[in-house]
Amino acid sequence: MPKPFTFLVTGQSLIHHDLRAIDDPRLAAIKALVRSSPVSFTNFEMTIYGRHEGWPLKGSYFGCAQPEVLDALKDFGFSVLSLSNNHAFDLGPPGVLSTLEEASLRGFLHAGIGKDRRSASRAASASIAGKAVALVSMDAGPGPAFMYADDGTDNRPARPGVNRLQVERSFDVDDETFALLQQVQQRFGTTSLELANYAQPNDPPSISGAEADFFGTVFRRASASARRIEIEPESAITQLAAIRRARANGDFVIAYLHHHHWEPDWHRVPEWVQEFARLCIDNGASAFVSHGAPVLQGMEIYKHAPLFYGLGNFLFHTSKDETEWSPREVWKSVVATCTFNEKNEIDEIDFRPIVVGGAEALESRGQQRLPYPVLAEGWLADEILSDLVERCEGFGTTIARNNERAIYKARI
Repeated sequence: MPKPFTFLVTGQSLIHHDLRAIDDPRLAAIKALVRSSPVSFTNFEMTIYGRHEGWPLKGSYFGCAQPEVLDALKDFGFSVLSLSNNHAFDLGPPGVLSTLEEASLRGFLHAGIGKDRRSASRAASASIAGKAVALVSMDAGPGPAFMYADDGTDNRPARPGVNRLQVERSFDVDDETFALLQQVQQRFGTTSLELANYAQPNDPPSISGAEADFFGTVFRRASASARRIEIEPESAITQLAAIRRARANGDFVIAYLHHHHWEPDWHRVPEWVQEFARLCIDNGASAFVSHGAPVLQGMEIYKHAPLFYGLGNFLFHTSKDETEWSPREVWKSVVATCTFNEKNEIDEIDFRPIVVGGAEALESRGQQRLPYPVLAEGWLADEILSDLVERCEGFGTTIARNNERAIYKARI
């Protein structure tokens, strides 16, 4: 009989420091867990300052690291990296090229950035422990248009960058609010050329009479207030086609999405993400993984495939003065080991709770945080797993508790 196939997935890895020289049994336990599966996945939430160099394209929340951090991830046991995220372009095209080069040198299966749009959107595939595995990795922003990869034309060179799932944000407002927005624009003599300037580097949006372009944000007249994120159809077609092609090759396909279009409640999964995740499975993906909101979100089972809407953080090297990361939920997560049958259908998921900066860091506001996660124990493990169970129940997913772990068992 065919052997079961395991796939391990963690929260995102924002890593500034090489951790290989640290001798700590708590770190060794985490490494042993990651190494237990030949297909271990994380999102590399950085860009590499390497041979191609580059320059900072951000002020706050800028992130780059030396190539050695990839050696640290390899030492952890990771074999698959998504590279599409809001930090991938922090050094511009040179950083993209260096990250591609260094990830390839270390033998990672990786996807999500490329020298042009065609290569960035392509599924990457490899045989890992005898299993054909493919990754389609994308980012939905928000981010400037120039961070996304683009193909060349006769009079325009190609641009290295990130694989883009293009989305548009708009707000529905009532008649009174809509009229007020128009009055403000009239008061300041807003012109179409001025709006085009503020839209740069994007093109100004096309709007109807029931819409208002308020300096780059579209507001729509409606009966009730709502915030909307809509996926641009052609962009979705490109991503889903890459998934279908990979599945046609017989690969186990991982679909990855990074985005920062968070709901006011970080723990709530946006509806558009749920809809797109299911489309990825419909088109051949065997697992969907998403990061962005730095907290643990729920997990859904759809057509025998796990949809990990948000696993929060795994490695999270932040500055001590970044107080916005002080909430406890930012530092609590799980590592999920998934077992699939010979049809690439989920059979079991084993959840192990972790504390991203060590248990003492939850109260220290950054003064004593460890630069690596540790396995949660006792009341803290219970707290993390109870939260996970509750969030998964919202998607109709039942997870059983088993001491300091939780288990999902399929009923196929």
